[in-house]
Formats: sequence, structure tokens, C-alpha cells
Amino acid sequence: MKTRARLKPGQNGTKKFVEQYGDGLVCVRYRYDAATSKQYKTVEIIVSESDWTPPPAKYPDSTLVPLKIGIKETAAQEQLRAVGGRWDKGKKLWFVPYGCIVGTKLEKFIHIETPKKDENPQCL
Repeated sequence: MKTRARLKPGQNGTKKFVEQYGDGLVCVRYRYDAATSKQYKTVEIIVSESDWTPPPAKYPDSTLVPLKIGIKETAAQEQLRAVGGRWDKGKKLWFVPYGCIVGTKLEKFIHIETPKKDENPQCL
């Protein structure tokens, strides 16, 4: 199904839902199914509310994080260069301040080192 319209409360096409759901209405979507030639209206509503504390950031924005990017992933390499990323030949990793990549696709390339089996201390 394709969504063709996402309307905010108060826009034309949402009035009766605003009356029904009030402040709980988040949006109204108009979806279309070409296979069945049907139009669907869906509503997103708030059903509960509670206090929430966001988790702390993984890294401070200024922390240099290592990224492992394949040699053929040139688009990702160009993005890194554009935000000030630097290549470390010895470690074969890119380094960039976390604040430059937070919320982007580059975040998935962060390299987290896992200790080798030989380096783990044995429990006594």
C-alpha cells in the first residue's frame, strides 16, 4: 500500500477525527492499495502518556570514534571526508568526532573492539 497523504490534526480531512479523538490525535493517513483498488484512512492516536528519561548518549559529541568502512564503500568514505573524518593507515580505521555522525547512516559503521580469547582473564 502507498501512503499519499499524512495530515496533521486540523487540516481538511481530519476534522471528524479531531472531534472524536481530541488532543490524542497525532495524524491521519490516506493509504491506497492498487491491487484491491481500495482507499484506507488510518489514524494515529496517543493511548497513554508517562514520564520518560532519555538514555545517556553513547559518546560525547567531541569523542573520536573508530569506523570500519569497506574499501569499495566510496560513498560512505566521501561522507566521512566531508565531515572531517581521518583515515588511520596503521589501524585501518576511520576516525571522526561522534557529533559529526550522530543520527546519520555512518553511525552503523562504528567499530567496537571485542577482546580476543587470549586476552580474557580466566575466572578462578
